[in-house]
Amino acid sequence: MKNSLHPIKTLNEFIIERQADFKYAKGELTRILSDISVAAKILHREVNKAGLADILGEADQTNIQGEVVQKLDLFANQQFLAALKAGGEVCAVVSEEDEHIIQFDQKPGENGKYVVSMDPLDGSSNIDSNVSTGTIFAIHRRISLSGEGKTEDFLQEGTEIVAAGYIIYGSSSMLVYSTGNGVNGFTLDPSIGEFCLSHPDMKIPKTGKTYSINQGYYIHFQEEVQKYIVYCQEEHAETNRPYTLRYIGSMVADFHRNLIKGGIFIYPATTNSPNGKLRLLYECNPLSFLAEQAGGKATDGFKRILEIKPDSIHQRVPIFIGSSGMVDKAEEFMANKVKAAIN
Repeated sequence: MKNSLHPIKTLNEFIIERQADFKYAKGELTRILSDISVAAKILHREVNKAGLADILGEADQTNIQGEVVQKLDLFANQQFLAALKAGGEVCAVVSEEDEHIIQFDQKPGENGKYVVSMDPLDGSSNIDSNVSTGTIFAIHRRISLSGEGKTEDFLQEGTEIVAAGYIIYGSSSMLVYSTGNGVNGFTLDPSIGEFCLSHPDMKIPKTGKTYSINQGYYIHFQEEVQKYIVYCQEEHAETNRPYTLRYIGSMVADFHRNLIKGGIFIYPATTNSPNGKLRLLYECNPLSFLAEQAGGKATDGFKRILEIKPDSIHQRVPIFIGSSGMVDKAEEFMANKVKAAIN
């Protein structure tokens, strides 16, 4: 009888097989993704034993966004920075946890050709409640010619991303990434310590039954967003409405669910945050890159996220991301604001 089991394909094996997908130097990008996966394994270990170790709670400091830093935020930041520095292919990093870019001293003969933007631990405030958290990253090829990485290397449109992805730490840990040729997901097998291909060629359904938004801020939303929420709640058999509200409070977790099942995630502008709250470089751009590669869509309500020219490394933007049909409908509501302004 033939063996019906499919052979296990690890992340490193898959990357090597798909090196033709890489736009630039194959070995360099392979090394960066491998370094990220190593740091992710270490963080997986710490997240899963967090309740047993002195790693829960606040770290008595705030980050550049004025948010309280968790102990696990600092640990995650240190692990990813150490892994990327040791690899030698990255010359600088922008992290949610650091006000300025982190420049790596290059060893003799080295000239890191890439920069990485990252949120080391998205949703870390939920860790005490055993809620899924994640890491988000985007890789750009530097545009400065040599030496230490510069701010200009990071202020590139999302269309120039060469690879992006996220790691979600939940009931299982998964690494999902794209180099511009589709999206693939890998689940960590703790028994062998490897990320193994589990979700090949991921595609987000054109529509779904879930909308994800912090509805507690309803009175602070623009009128057009409020009307879209009402639309989601209305009875309409042909469009399978009402939709179900699912909001975890960890962007990675909400996006991951919608990527698999279909849905829309919205973090709009509010009266308190007129420019939005989520960061363009290391939250919105990487996930927008993945959404488009999976057949979805991501906008700020009016413009494609990946075409927004960054003006600072911690720039914030509103975001509507997920199934293309649902994002299109949300944009229809937002367009009414433009029409009203013209009239």
